[in-house]
Amino acid sequence: MTATALPGGTFSLAADLTVTRMGYGAMQLAGPHVFGPPADRDAAVAVLREAVRLGITHIDTADFYGPYVTNEIIKEALHPYPDDLHIVTKVGALRDAEGNWPKALAPEQLRQAVQDNLAHLGLEALDVVNLRVGGFDSPEPGSIAEPFTVLAQLQREGLIRHLGLSNVNREQIAEAQAIAPIVCVQNNYNLAHRADDDLIDSLAAQGIAYVPYFPLGGFSPLQSEELNAVAARVGAGPMAVALAWLLQRSPNILLIPGTSSVAHLRDNVAAAALRLPEDELAELNRIA
Repeated sequence: MTATALPGGTFSLAADLTVTRMGYGAMQLAGPHVFGPPADRDAAVAVLREAVRLGITHIDTADFYGPYVTNEIIKEALHPYPDDLHIVTKVGALRDAEGNWPKALAPEQLRQAVQDNLAHLGLEALDVVNLRVGGFDSPEPGSIAEPFTVLAQLQREGLIRHLGLSNVNREQIAEAQAIAPIVCVQNNYNLAHRADDDLIDSLAAQGIAYVPYFPLGGFSPLQSEELNAVAARVGAGPMAVALAWLLQRSPNILLIPGTSSVAHLRDNVAAAALRLPEDELAELNRIA
């Protein structure tokens, strides 16, 4: 199946890099709390192979998922990779023995992280590397010039093709763009968490992708009730509606919902074909 057959269409991150807007996030292929191996490695392999069979050409991962687990499973399942499959990874964090996520932004840590991603994925160059700056919630202020300069140097060395950012604010994006071009920004955003509305529009005007993580999280009971009501009216599940809303929110939004279930993966892909009527979009827009 070709990428153009997948509902939701495609987006060109760069002249040499086009991906399906409906992608797949590999975070849930690791064990509980994204730590250790999965309970069923064969099932994890099956999910990845089904994602490619369905036409997904954008897989999001990180070597600190597990750690190392998801990248090793991706390699086992899909290597040698199809020509149109693009793997996006991120650096800037580690996992310690207790499962915490300490930052790893020192130059030597970033270089090692890129080398580790290359080795565990079985690649000679990484399509996109996102610099992960903050934690899981709001971006943390401060300069990112030093770590981003390291990645820009690795790009010049041919180990990275394109650069992106994760969990950053406007000032940090501008600071990075003064050093090297970026092709995507990965921040916390969904139907209930809309702090980046203006940023999404600004990036769209520049042709830069916006990739929301936690695309299905953060709903209050009242918001869930309102989402459920819209879902019932359009004859779809609430999570499918939330994903469809994101795809219709802006053409530069790329989705990377994660799952360890083939059935759930198929449900997510089906959501890309759901077109929400304008009146239902207006109703959803009032949720936040």
